[in-house]
Amino acid sequence: MVVVDADPKDLSAVEQELSERYARHYRLLCLASPDDARVRLKELAESGADVALVLASYELPEMTGTALLEEVGHLHPQAKRGLLVHWGNWGDEPAGQAIFDAIAHGRIDHYVLRPAAEPPDELFHQTISGLLLEWAETRRAFPYAIQIVGDSWTGRAYELRDVLSRCAIPHAFSLADSDEGRAVLARAEETGELPVIELPDGRFLYNPSNAEVSLAAGSRVHPEQEDFDLVIVGAGPAGLSAAVYGASEGFNTLVVDLGGLGGQITSSALIRNYLGFPRGVTGRRLAQQAYDQAWVFGAGFAFMQRAIDLRRRDDGGLLVTLSDTGQIRADAVLLAMGAKYRRLGIPELETLNGAGVFYGGSTSEAHSMADRDVYILGGANSAGQAALHLARYARQVTLVVRAKSLDAGMSHYLVRQVEATPRLRVRLGTEIVGGGGDGWLERLVLRERASGREETVDADGLFLMIGAHPHTDWLPDEVERDPGGFVLTGADLGDNSRWPAERDPLLLETSVPRVFAAGDVRHGSVKRVASAVGEGSVAIQLLHRLAVDDRLSRRR
Repeated sequence: MVVVDADPKDLSAVEQELSERYARHYRLLCLASPDDARVRLKELAESGADVALVLASYELPEMTGTALLEEVGHLHPQAKRGLLVHWGNWGDEPAGQAIFDAIAHGRIDHYVLRPAAEPPDELFHQTISGLLLEWAETRRAFPYAIQIVGDSWTGRAYELRDVLSRCAIPHAFSLADSDEGRAVLARAEETGELPVIELPDGRFLYNPSNAEVSLAAGSRVHPEQEDFDLVIVGAGPAGLSAAVYGASEGFNTLVVDLGGLGGQITSSALIRNYLGFPRGVTGRRLAQQAYDQAWVFGAGFAFMQRAIDLRRRDDGGLLVTLSDTGQIRADAVLLAMGAKYRRLGIPELETLNGAGVFYGGSTSEAHSMADRDVYILGGANSAGQAALHLARYARQVTLVVRAKSLDAGMSHYLVRQVEATPRLRVRLGTEIVGGGGDGWLERLVLRERASGREETVDADGLFLMIGAHPHTDWLPDEVERDPGGFVLTGADLGDNSRWPAERDPLLLETSVPRVFAAGDVRHGSVKRVASAVGEGSVAIQLLHRLAVDDRLSRRR
């Protein structure tokens, strides 16, 4: 940890708080001069030292703290950077604007309120601990991480990494002939088929199936429990929100998902405009915390299973068929499957999936992109967030956008960040039409849409974020959808709906009574995390309304 502050009293206060709490595991370097700090930080970079956190005072002699922290970002891209501010600056409009601009331009990660005069200051330590946890995650040094060892980056090893990433389960990957890989294999009790997984409790799995990984992670449907008040298909923001509210309000709730936690939000390196997280929150962290909430309230989870059929029972209830468990009964079903990314469809690039070509976000692969030339194809918020995250690691990040303007599909605050971020450039009106490599991506072919001019460029990584298709192919015809496959609900069903009940469909109810839809899978959804979370909670209130109506009907 490095602290830079020209005020001796302020520097001493920060040093005392940090040393008393973190000295056992971190070396603490406190400096009064920004010039001295620049020299020492350069020396640390040249020696290969791991810098976890740099704190700099808002005001420094001859330069600002944000300017110093911007330099830190180039020397130590994985280090977390905090701007130290006094309590009096908190809420001050000029200070707030300066902090906002510094974050938007990628100069700092966030502000840190100085410790209070009377230690210990747990609010200060909450901020520091959060920054350190983010740093550990970028280094793939999670607590309780699953270790994967394989003989190749591709094939089954990549599939396991992809599954664990989608389940938001911390993990790290090593090749079998690396020092880390050999160390894991040396701890194994037997020699088995690669890839090998080492679990945090010391157990080993040898070339495991998805079901074996799921069971090891603790998710299962108990065979004796076949009746649920609510079955939620999909564990993205809408599904997790419904699980939290449903379980907390007494519904016997089961969440089913083939992939795992979070859906597309796990690809978001930092969500900065989600209510209640002023420092931002990673999609992975948000999903993990939502899962913890739902689990504590009593929701059950069945990961790495597919819902393959849905039908009505004679008594008005529903039957959901799962790929591994078979049929389960439900009083209500919430469809929250989200959507999947569209494929690029270029054979030379499809064969390199997992070897430099990745569909979805950059979180799980960013560490391997250090000092490489990386391209991202897409123009929505998720593409912008991925580009900002990769710019912390890669030598050069290029965002390839088919549209003529970033504003066509990206939030304004993200556009500002993208345009101001060093090592990040944008190619508008451009598409990818080819590429290839010998075992790993080496080149891409770009085409300007207006002129048709093509250019071959060197590329070490390509992240594809080019739109989505809803996961609705398994649904029966009774569930009405729009031409794009998105589920119609409420008023969108229209007069031609095959709605069979005497009452009108509720706001999020599909053409099948007691089957609801929320989040990205629903026609007309906003496709933002907050709106998906809101729809998940609204679905539970609609279930309460149905329950009240059922009780009234029985009384009559």
